[in-house]
Amino acid sequence: MIQRNSYLNILKNLRDKNLIKVLTGVRRCGKSTVMQMFRDVLLSDGITSSQIVFLNFEDFENNKWLNDLEGLYYYIVNQLDLSKKCYVFLDEVQQVNEFERLVDGLYVKPNIDVYLTGSNAYLLSSELGTLLTGRYISIHILPFSFKEYVSAFDDKSRTDLLFNSFLNNGGMPGTLELQTDYIDKYLLDIYYNILQKDIMVRNRWHKENNFENIVKFMLDTIGSSLSSNNIAGVLKNEGYKISHHTVDNYLQALTESYLFYKVPRYDVKGKNMLRTLEKYYAVDLGFKQALLGKSHKTDFGHNLENVVYLELLRRKRQVYIGKADRTEMDFAVMTKEGDWEYIQVAWTAKEESTFLREMRPFELIKDFNRRMLLTTDVEPVTTYKGIQKVNVIDWLLNDNN
Repeated sequence: MIQRNSYLNILKNLRDKNLIKVLTGVRRCGKSTVMQMFRDVLLSDGITSSQIVFLNFEDFENNKWLNDLEGLYYYIVNQLDLSKKCYVFLDEVQQVNEFERLVDGLYVKPNIDVYLTGSNAYLLSSELGTLLTGRYISIHILPFSFKEYVSAFDDKSRTDLLFNSFLNNGGMPGTLELQTDYIDKYLLDIYYNILQKDIMVRNRWHKENNFENIVKFMLDTIGSSLSSNNIAGVLKNEGYKISHHTVDNYLQALTESYLFYKVPRYDVKGKNMLRTLEKYYAVDLGFKQALLGKSHKTDFGHNLENVVYLELLRRKRQVYIGKADRTEMDFAVMTKEGDWEYIQVAWTAKEESTFLREMRPFELIKDFNRRMLLTTDVEPVTTYKGIQKVNVIDWLLNDNN
């Protein structure tokens, strides 16, 4: 089992703090496993089974509690020795009818530390968000990073080959247990599970209509500036009838289910947010291959952008698309310390014309913040006018840089 130490360290630091810990993220990204790992940490620290309740509400055995809030509350409380500090783990808690009341009741009970997981943003935008404002903290879980992915293999001598596999198959934990021929089918099953449980039911939609066409279009245009109007226009040109209002609803559903992340644009020179033409990145590139097929033309540069974006999220950065005059840089990033960094991503920049094109946005910015070009080019770190050119695999494996 791959230890997800970055998330475990967060949970260790938050242990016994008077906050509900809410683990969010797309289905099957490893939220339940992280909670199980933390439960094992507690047991190794001397916490006994009488101090822990762990319930997975996707387990058929727990279906009896989904509409019996009072019975579930007393079942949990009666399992615990409340003379000591106790820990309650509720996995996929949004399955429980009126789960917000259950969580609130457990939270106010002395000596109970509450941990939740959920697979869509509704968990925090619902009554839980208003009822418990200021009393919870969310921890967002992503699929495996490349560093975690590499740790699953005995032979780590060819990280370039492992990186190609990571780009194609993604980092969903379940894929590592499968032969290559079964990975696409597994990811499609996850996608349709999300579609039915986190999108169709949540939004009370009865027909998919053009939903999958939009998903495929977004996967095909990862890293491109998009709006509901231009998406609707493209689909209309291809013979599909759809309004930009419907596209807006679909985009919101895709981000609420964590299948995609919307990245706003930031005017680096003017120091203000821009409200048009955001970009969208997929939670996992494996879904791109599964839905578009292996024969589909691969856009290596934008796929690499997607990997870098997710890694920046893992490193707790605030990420924007950077605009400087009429040019654009891939990412303007605010660090945890409040400093800005600027990042360009290119599959290769060996050609002088490509290198100079990637440098152009950096040169328009007159501050002295860190600038970096990430590529797959295999060469030592080089510096051009204070701008570092770094191999992306090295950058991904060195998460302290």
